[in-house]
Amino acid sequence: MLMAVPKPSINKKEYIITQIVHETPDVDIFYLTPPDNQLLNFDPGMFVMLTYLSASPKLEITRAFSIASSPNTSVLDFYIHMIHGQLTSKLEGSKIGDRLLVTGPYGQFRFIPSEDKKVLFIAGGTGLAPMMSMLKQISDQSAGTDVVMLYSVRYPNEIIRKEELKELESRITLKNVITVTRQSDLPWEGERGRINSEMIKRHCVDCGERTVYICGPLEFVKAMKQAANELGISNVKVKADVWG
Repeated sequence: MLMAVPKPSINKKEYIITQIVHETPDVDIFYLTPPDNQLLNFDPGMFVMLTYLSASPKLEITRAFSIASSPNTSVLDFYIHMIHGQLTSKLEGSKIGDRLLVTGPYGQFRFIPSEDKKVLFIAGGTGLAPMMSMLKQISDQSAGTDVVMLYSVRYPNEIIRKEELKELESRITLKNVITVTRQSDLPWEGERGRINSEMIKRHCVDCGERTVYICGPLEFVKAMKQAANELGISNVKVKADVWG
């Protein structure tokens, strides 16, 4: 019988912004490094609270973000949809060397490679972040996990970490299916349309044998849970995380 994995303890300290990548028209990737280079103890899928701090005027703005990096590196990366909100409007003007407060990790959406050897990941938009952390850990540990992932974006130029996903396909047992949901003049030869039960079954014939991890906006998660239900997948095998 597998032993319960203890939850990581909560950490709270400032991190330094060491890199900012303008990944897609709407998503920036922020890389944060702790001054002491100590690892944050977390399981893939978990999130932290990022806090923008200002002394003058005194201001604190906090939002939750899933960690996209592997647990085996001190650098934390986050896929942040720049929606011009309270926090993101501040991040738009941030620069290398600025500091953010990181508190966490939190969450029940946790992936343990030793417990799940066959999985189905379903991600929408920046919901890719926790899945990417999971994929990196599978690679780092040579865990041998069999992964099928369906990843939904609106347009081809909104695919996050496209080349890294291709590289991961060459290193681990990963079948990655990207679907584009909206029409545009941008070239695209892959899957089209919203993910539904038919699409899942077509690309993952043994989906009933897998643990399902879902992450994305609320309506997306609801629709994916319904699709899993239509396929006869037990609710106990479906894990979900919602953003937005």
